[in-house]
Amino acid sequence: MKILVINSGSSSIKYKLFDMPKERVISKGIIEHIGEKGSEVKDHYFGLKIILSKIDSVSAVGHRVVHGAEAFHKPVLINNAVISKIRRCCNIAPLHNPANLAGILACKKLLPGTKQIAVFDTAFHQSIPDYAYIYGLPFEYYRRFGIRRYGFHGTSHEYVANEAARLLKKPLKKLKIITCHLGNGCSIAAVYHGKSVDTSMGFTPLEGLIMGTRCGDIDPALVTYIMRKKKLSAQEIYDVLNKASGLKGISGLSNDMRMLEAKASLGHSRARLAIRIFTYRIRKYIGAYIAVMNGCDAVVFTAGIGEHQEKIRKAVCENLFDYLKNKPRVLVIPTDEELMIARSAFRLI
Repeated sequence: MKILVINSGSSSIKYKLFDMPKERVISKGIIEHIGEKGSEVKDHYFGLKIILSKIDSVSAVGHRVVHGAEAFHKPVLINNAVISKIRRCCNIAPLHNPANLAGILACKKLLPGTKQIAVFDTAFHQSIPDYAYIYGLPFEYYRRFGIRRYGFHGTSHEYVANEAARLLKKPLKKLKIITCHLGNGCSIAAVYHGKSVDTSMGFTPLEGLIMGTRCGDIDPALVTYIMRKKKLSAQEIYDVLNKASGLKGISGLSNDMRMLEAKASLGHSRARLAIRIFTYRIRKYIGAYIAVMNGCDAVVFTAGIGEHQEKIRKAVCENLFDYLKNKPRVLVIPTDEELMIARSAFRLI
């Protein structure tokens, strides 16, 4: 069975075609600059048309969808009701869900009758208990507006947790695993007996760790304070927190960890500081999640920084587990969200 996996962004479509259940990648690629000035690809429909011209046949399509709110706890076959619910989630994920939906609607036109499956970044974290996802805000905000911790990168966290169990040769349902997805966007999850019980990202991907350009955890009163001091609009402060903060904002150089490590080795003080803050925040979350799960069998590093920056991993783990009687294994596992989506789609159909 040939399953096409689509990751539809605001101006791009990444794709992989899998031969399932062999899990063999037949074709992969990316269409970029969709809808941008001067681009020949004016929308996702035309982008997908180019992709389909490069592959022979498709049995089913698996779509990455960033936000499923509380409507989706697992992958689902896409129908009109599902499309309507994904559309309703656009107001809490305005940068991602509209693009994901554009890919789904393009496939619906170009591949009529072909089964489509939605796999949600938030679904894996729907097992988090209420005392971990409810914020200290008026409870009606949760009931009326759905304001709570949702968490993201769920497909990646689930994939590497399963891979960790395979490498440890133990059932996932008997393990306590902390998964660290460290890329330009960063998040950590506490995976207890196969279920996510806490995660660092919240209502949006802004909460939690220091990231490439995102600030992570801050005192919320700073938002209005900075707005008054700098006379910023809501959109301007949103851009500061999401696009001008994190590693880039602290270092004044870049959001690229490789550049920061190179500059730090030459004595650049703010590059060093950015790295120290980055690793310190990760250590805090790992410590907290060890407490949450009353122990830990493995800490997994994945994604760009997690997989490739050995110095960062060493800085995070140095003396961190000395107080534990049973020290966790530290694993580096390349993530494969596309394969996880293909597996989910194959199982579902």
